[in-house]
Amino acid sequence: MRGFTFYERISKAFHDNPVVSKLLVISSVSGGGLLAFSDANQSQTLISESAQGGGKKKKVVVLGTGWAGISFLKNLKCTSYDVHVVSPRNYFAFTPLLPSVTNGTVEARSIVEPIRNFVRKKPFKVDFKEAECYKIDPVNKKIHCRSNSAKNLGGTEEFTMDYDLLVVAMGASSNTFNTPGVLEYAHFLKEVEDAQRIRRSIIDCYERANLPDISEEEKKRIMHFVVVGGGPTGVEYAAELHDFAFEDLARLYPSVKDYLKITLLEAGDHILNMFDARITEFATEKFNRDGIDVKTGSMVVKVNEKDISTKDGKTGQTVSLPYGMVLWSTGIATRPVIKEFMKQIGQGNRRVLATDEWLRVEGCDTIYALGDCATINQRSVMEDIAAIFSKADKNNTGFLNLQDFKEVVDHICERYPQVNLYLQKNKLKKFENLLDDSQGDNKKQIDIETFKKALSEVDKQMKNLPATAQVAAQQGEYLANCFNRTEECEKNPEGPLRFRGTGRHRFHPFRYKHLGQFAPLGGEQTAAQLPGDWVSIGHSTQWLWYSVYASKLVSGRTRVLVISDWFRRFVFGRDSSKI
Repeated sequence: MRGFTFYERISKAFHDNPVVSKLLVISSVSGGGLLAFSDANQSQTLISESAQGGGKKKKVVVLGTGWAGISFLKNLKCTSYDVHVVSPRNYFAFTPLLPSVTNGTVEARSIVEPIRNFVRKKPFKVDFKEAECYKIDPVNKKIHCRSNSAKNLGGTEEFTMDYDLLVVAMGASSNTFNTPGVLEYAHFLKEVEDAQRIRRSIIDCYERANLPDISEEEKKRIMHFVVVGGGPTGVEYAAELHDFAFEDLARLYPSVKDYLKITLLEAGDHILNMFDARITEFATEKFNRDGIDVKTGSMVVKVNEKDISTKDGKTGQTVSLPYGMVLWSTGIATRPVIKEFMKQIGQGNRRVLATDEWLRVEGCDTIYALGDCATINQRSVMEDIAAIFSKADKNNTGFLNLQDFKEVVDHICERYPQVNLYLQKNKLKKFENLLDDSQGDNKKQIDIETFKKALSEVDKQMKNLPATAQVAAQQGEYLANCFNRTEECEKNPEGPLRFRGTGRHRFHPFRYKHLGQFAPLGGEQTAAQLPGDWVSIGHSTQWLWYSVYASKLVSGRTRVLVISDWFRRFVFGRDSSKI
């Protein structure tokens, strides 16, 4: 993370004009209140002071080896910490390619990288334990774990670990919405093991339907594949399954190819609802041409061993669909260990773990949460509106002049990202149009009521970050850079470090930068929605998808393996074995 020139300018302002120290507006503290450069004493900082410098190293424990955890480990360079990693799996999986694993386009081993390959390259020692954390004790700063591998050895070993700083990056589980039968009969697509099970189940369906003495009705049931959820994962899986069936399995199982049916169920009005309407429309039309039955407004109410019951959102009518295999892809849910932890810290009434903008768990100064297991509790502008105006009104006149107004808007945009979104959406620049409603003799002063009016619609722009690999990876990198700069700032103090007790964090809050998203639609066609409202659909976008995903793979080894798998598929077709 590069140095913050904004802080350097503030530091200079303090030296040049001491009055500024009492007047300048900016940001709010992670716990909630407005922070300003003032004489108020504020002892809380992002990383505790004792984590810096000499003496005993602070023990940092990382829970999880998904996108957030791996990004944190890859970018952590500071040697001032004793780092420990705990995860039930000893590898990182490139999850965007899981749908490709289900049909043999890419092999499972090609998208995983052992954790020990990561940690052995670090300039400091990282200790790894393959175990599952089942309880977090924030009071005593301990985690309780059990070994998964011990189950195969005649027992389950349990142990505890203490920590000074805890990074929770445990991801999330699949959300079943308590629908009966989902856990017993449906497949999920969250882990590599899930993709391998789906692949075996697909081939099992084909092999069983190909047996003699199987009735026509039974063949239709066995060859009916149902996908629940019209999000990116469900749509991509349906497209991959269609390609696998028509490009490879149809030649190998000619007697059952005519029985194949793929149904995509979506409770909403359309699939891919987080994408541009042009992509949604194209995907629906393409699936209809390919013979994939897209049923929108269909909510699943029960899953049985051989059929799935759906309720039409408009008519309320319930129908039963026989199936051979069903994939459940309807979003994520909080893991039990996180739910229990939330109850301990007073967040039991929330749906997901809440952090501040510095990714620190609210109410826990030494615990950070990243990725799908947490969400940032963005502070509302209107909560701080009076304090913001008061600090910006340097002369206590009850009005802001044009210079004060522009200055405070700059600071608000930094602290409250919803303001930037509002400005972009409405194509306004620094709210200059507010001067038409301004007060005062020269019509270039703004009172607090006009100020409130300007910002009254801003908080509606607040949105939770999507639960994607892109968000998790950026959060991991951000937190690692914060940890790195803890050591750097101690050696080269800058900005607020020279004025301890001023109430300023030494780090900018986390800001997510959306880099775009892909939706593979099968038939070597992909849709892409990139920043700047740029939409691309077709075969050329598929090659862009290949290049981007190849570049994002976490090691040279996995990059070579995946590219070779793609090449093998073009030459020899997909592998139909169950191995």
